[in-house]
Amino acid sequence: MENKGPLLCLAGPTASGKTALSFELADRYHSELISVDSALVFRSMDIGTAKPTPIERKQMPHHLIDIVDPSEHYSVARFLSESKLSISHIRQKHKLPIMVGGTMLYFKALIEGLAELPDRDNAIRMAIEIEATEIGWAALHAKLLSLDPITATKIDKNDTQRIQRALEVIKLTGKPVSESLDAQKSTGKDTEILALFPSDRSWLHHRIEQRFDIMIKSGFLDEVRGLMDRGDLDESLPSIRCVGYRQAWGYLRGEYDYDDFRQKSLAATRQLAKRQLTWLRNWKGKIKYFDPLDACMNQKFMVYISSKDLNAYEK
Repeated sequence: MENKGPLLCLAGPTASGKTALSFELADRYHSELISVDSALVFRSMDIGTAKPTPIERKQMPHHLIDIVDPSEHYSVARFLSESKLSISHIRQKHKLPIMVGGTMLYFKALIEGLAELPDRDNAIRMAIEIEATEIGWAALHAKLLSLDPITATKIDKNDTQRIQRALEVIKLTGKPVSESLDAQKSTGKDTEILALFPSDRSWLHHRIEQRFDIMIKSGFLDEVRGLMDRGDLDESLPSIRCVGYRQAWGYLRGEYDYDDFRQKSLAATRQLAKRQLTWLRNWKGKIKYFDPLDACMNQKFMVYISSKDLNAYEK
């Protein structure tokens, strides 16, 4: 990266308190935040993504939020390119870049680099989706397991986007994704990630439930209605497949009642949190863990940050 300097990375599962902690850091240091979140990139998707409010974003500059339309796709490669550019711009202003989010694939790209994989092919993707409607995504995951067991074991059987991408790469290159990853370019192997890792899963589930109910009261369903009324969006798009939005879309189309919508949304969010925690657990050696249930966590976190020689950035 250009303009070498310190970089703080704060990861954690959804609803674990990353935003609040990042603002405490911002109060202490001259800094700007870079979102590491595949949902916050979409415009007009504010409530269901728990996007920082306009007031919060005015108080603290944020990067990589509201940068693409919900009809567009946003890739890991684009994130890596744009995040590096944001880091460079922040450093040029003699500020501390702080990367905050829960999209672990983005953090992985930052740490390990990104394989040079082929661009998406809409025809192949459509063929895979048709096959999924015929035999199911579980069967396609099993198919991937036979073609590329190394990659398949790292992908949850419900993660349809990554299953589709892995099969697409095989069709385009004739090689498994794992072979391409072996030759990937490293861009940040020395990057350390600080992570919120709650010791009690039920605590996280309770926070997920509380946040969902707040989103509903804040007008989440009206937000999704607005997206539906555009007429150019559907459930095949990554934006509408975001947790909560996919379930709300089905509810508003009359596929199930409100209670089912609520339970489906909470279950999907808990599954997301589980996958995020699994990613973090598997990154031992690259992660410094902090438990949000520890009454002294904030103090321990700030003491650790103070050991990173950031005096030049203190307010």
